[in-house]
Amino acid sequence: MTPRRLLPLLFVIAAFLPTMRTAGQGSEVVVVYNRRLAESKDVADHYAKVRQVPEEQVIGLDVPTGETIGREDFRNEIQLPLVRLLETKNLVAVRPVKNGATNGAALPLTNGISQARIRYAVLCFGMPLRIAEDSQLRDTGGDNLPAEYRRNGAAVDSELACLPFLAGHMPLTGPLLNQLFASTNAGLLSLTNGLLMVTRLDGPTASIARALLDKAVEAESNGLWGRAYFDLRGLTNGAYKGGDDWLRYASEVCRHSGFETVVDSNETTFPSSFPLSQVAFYAGWYDPNASGPFARPTVEFMPGAFAYHLHSFSASTLRSTDRQWVGPLLARGVTITMGCVDEPFVTGTPDLAVFFDRLVHVGYSFGEAAYCSQRFLSWQTTIVGDPLYRPFGKPFLQQFQALQQQTNKLAEWAWLRLVNLQLVEGRSPLEVANALDDLPAAHQSPVVMEKLGELFERLGKPSSSVRARQSALKLEPSAQQRVRIELELAEQLVSLGREPEAYEVYQQFLKDNPNYPDMGAVYKKLEGLAGKLGHKEDAERYAHELSRLVGSDGPAKP
Repeated sequence: MTPRRLLPLLFVIAAFLPTMRTAGQGSEVVVVYNRRLAESKDVADHYAKVRQVPEEQVIGLDVPTGETIGREDFRNEIQLPLVRLLETKNLVAVRPVKNGATNGAALPLTNGISQARIRYAVLCFGMPLRIAEDSQLRDTGGDNLPAEYRRNGAAVDSELACLPFLAGHMPLTGPLLNQLFASTNAGLLSLTNGLLMVTRLDGPTASIARALLDKAVEAESNGLWGRAYFDLRGLTNGAYKGGDDWLRYASEVCRHSGFETVVDSNETTFPSSFPLSQVAFYAGWYDPNASGPFARPTVEFMPGAFAYHLHSFSASTLRSTDRQWVGPLLARGVTITMGCVDEPFVTGTPDLAVFFDRLVHVGYSFGEAAYCSQRFLSWQTTIVGDPLYRPFGKPFLQQFQALQQQTNKLAEWAWLRLVNLQLVEGRSPLEVANALDDLPAAHQSPVVMEKLGELFERLGKPSSSVRARQSALKLEPSAQQRVRIELELAEQLVSLGREPEAYEVYQQFLKDNPNYPDMGAVYKKLEGLAGKLGHKEDAERYAHELSRLVGSDGPAKP
């Protein structure tokens, strides 16, 4: 298949991809900021300007600046004032409600919103994150809940999402079932159906919070590209197997959508030496704090990237750059994420299978996909990012053509996605590899050449695979992509009996990556090769470096 025959297939594939809706309008959003913090208003004003939110829909509230707020203060300083202002500004119509309900389900919850001009609320940096547990609160029906759910603390976002039920005296103990969970009709996600989609522009600093919008807009314009990484635990049974099932299904959504997808089923999380490069998506579990590659000062997140780590307290604070997960992920460049402010139990965390299906496959906005993935409201999840962000709002064909016309470097990712879509559709790897090898654009891209090397290796053409990977290294790959290619190339050369070349690659690796976390493994490879090639002094030097590492840090990793 020649390159000329490669492009027509794009039109065939595009016909089977879902038609995406355009991004939501700023008129659907109310923006809420903390009047006590100038940075909070700055984030709000920036969002309102970029998303063209009407001035009357930017609301300042006088609230505490800490991340935790008491139940009574939440009601009197956030919940009730917001409802009154929405009604005063004619953004919602509140109808009188005579009866409410209890967690004992004696009466159904009654929606107090009859009309609404908004669907989303954006809480800006400085708004409280979580509602503290109130031991004095007594709810009718709360005693009917399992013991672990008899709590009234909650994420501010999740509690505000239930705003339509306020007039019906919503029970506060335990979670509330989200009647719109896994909805296949995004239009149903509205206040009149009992849901206000609340997210926040937040993070360790106001500048990080502000940048979330900028990266979302950039990705909407140029597309969300990169690689998808899923870190499972390899569970085959037990109460926690569902978490692995969600991740596995989410990985399949990405793979079938053409993303280069890596799935790790080892019980441990990715080690710090793992070459995590050009990340569009990451999802994994179950470390208490950002670990492995995410503990490094920088992570190669692409503009618009989503990252999520399932842990009960992943968002207990958003102000830290090294504790829990949500704050560190935001500090390292992620655009959208979710987390829990307190123990939700597994079923109370976002269902990532639903989230990825709606966001990537169906083309929902981030806010729509996030709330479709919540089984419970009035519970522990906080959602960080622009709710209007719709990374797949443009058809793939349109994005591909635009990047080609602009000679945008991101076009290499469109080519990679096209290749993967062909493979998913059943095209022969040999046919695809030969077409890529004949494509001039492929030989200008480290991303596509790395893929070509992988295809040739799969086809049992090791010399061609080596050639492709060597070419990729000459084309300025990203730092972590270089790590991966150099290590794979060196191993491949050794397996082919080309030890002198492998030795050169490992030596170059030392120069390129002086801070590589698993340097002991590299020294061990170099010591063996130096000895085999007769480089006695080098072998002694690498043996010394290896013993020094073992003596200071314990045994080198395999």
